Amino acid sequence: MPFTFKKQIFGFMDLLRFKKLVPNRRKKLESGSPAALPKSYRVNETARILHPGYQRAKLVAVEQNTADTKTYTLETQNPFLFRAGQYVTLGCKVGQSEVSRPYAISSAPKAALGRKISLTVKNCGFFSGYLFDHASVGDEFTVGDPSGDFCYEPVKDAEHVVALAGGSGITPFYSMAQAVADGTDNYALTIFYGARTAEDLIFKKELDALVSDKIKVIYVLSDEQKEGFEHGFIGAGLIKKYVSGDYTVMMCGPQAMYAFAEKELASLGLPLRRIKKEANCVCSRDVKAEKYELTVHIGFETFKIPADSRETILTAMERAGLKVPSKCRAGGCGFCHSKLVSGKFAIAGADKRRLADAKFGYIHPCCFYPDSDMELIVPKA
Repeated sequence: MPFTFKKQIFGFMDLLRFKKLVPNRRKKLESGSPAALPKSYRVNETARILHPGYQRAKLVAVEQNTADTKTYTLETQNPFLFRAGQYVTLGCKVGQSEVSRPYAISSAPKAALGRKISLTVKNCGFFSGYLFDHASVGDEFTVGDPSGDFCYEPVKDAEHVVALAGGSGITPFYSMAQAVADGTDNYALTIFYGARTAEDLIFKKELDALVSDKIKVIYVLSDEQKEGFEHGFIGAGLIKKYVSGDYTVMMCGPQAMYAFAEKELASLGLPLRRIKKEANCVCSRDVKAEKYELTVHIGFETFKIPADSRETILTAMERAGLKVPSKCRAGGCGFCHSKLVSGKFAIAGADKRRLADAKFGYIHPCCFYPDSDMELIVPKA
């Protein structure tokens, strides 16, 4: 119970009580146990699992899934807890640059408690290409905290999730299917998995093995017709064929798939709260190549580095070998937010900054392109 100070009738009695505070405190300390305080408490141990921070991880297995995708299994220093559908950042030094990228976790949440996570990577882009060509068993990487909200939320989501996956966008849904199968999560999951050909399907055998009364998988091929597969694209008609009642739609795939699916979902009359879309990383923009100079303040150091109008400010800093914070690389998490001192910029897609950040001149380097020389203050990684 909180201490309640009772004011005395005579003021001098309050003064006497005040003078006795120190002697009384010393008596309490002397009567305490001489045993040493514990070095670790359960709450601290739990916090370390929930929020492990950056940690080292060793690559223990590499599996080729398709011609352009591989699954990398890593053993982390510490166990951690994530929700199926979340991602982690994976990073290492490539040449003189500290580079990291976010990847959805394709393994089950239970595996992470045993210090194992799997990331399925498509051979597309600078860092992913580096992993595909050079990463081998025994290599060490830096892994960040589990992040993202592309997860099942029982408070606002329906008890039936309809997953629309395109290509390597199956990754988070494979994790969800494992979580439903092993009882970690409790909801019905129907996966529509689209690819060009049957050879492009990732985890087909593994997904087929998970099919049950709670998990269904419908494969949709756009470039070939085969028995047992739907043909074409994932549209409203196909969803109606297999799904009815109340459900939440979750989408993960390329931007072209999103554009098509959003039009199709509009005809189904789903409320916005029932539609979730995983953000894609910001890539290069198609503009005339211009060279600019960035003045970057990190702590007490100042760097002057080159920048290309076609690449994001974050990419320019990474190419220059600066160690800077990054996480989602889509402008949503705000982890990289930096103070803009001067300069012009363009934003990839919608401005996802908080109103306060926009008002006081903060930007997200991961999705901002330079349109002039710029000066900015960047937090340490």
